[in-house]
Amino acid sequence: MSDAVTFRAMTEADLDAVLKIEYAAFSHPWTRGIFLDALKSYEIWLMFEGEQQVGHGVVNVIIDEAHLLNITVKPESQGRGLGLKLLEQLMRRAYEMDARECFLEVRASNGPAYRLYERYGFNEIGRRRDYYPAVGGREDALVMACTLVD
Repeated sequence: MSDAVTFRAMTEADLDAVLKIEYAAFSHPWTRGIFLDALKSYEIWLMFEGEQQVGHGVVNVIIDEAHLLNITVKPESQGRGLGLKLLEQLMRRAYEMDARECFLEVRASNGPAYRLYERYGFNEIGRRRDYYPAVGGREDALVMACTLVD
């Protein structure tokens, strides 16, 4: 039986643990400075499996619109449905804050993330050319949107 998955809001004391996961998961991770700024303005949630921190997510809500800015699951914990649990938590929080639609960008090359968002109910609505830094240049972002329901 797997350990229960729980969530709690991030504090500045969590920064080192968050950065460790972020840097393990991405070729172009968010920096300490980005997370410090995000803590002032956005909802940042940590995900735990038992006592172990296995992921984090960042969502920004402005009036009735949410923007998913970051969702990260520790590489060795990926492929077990934790990303979906984290996404559900973030969308639940956004809904509680009166968001009724959520937008996100995902790297065009990130098939697993794209499928996760699709599974949740996001639809591709556009493309931002050269949005992300990439090894040897830039990469397009696919823009996705989802209506949030209770």
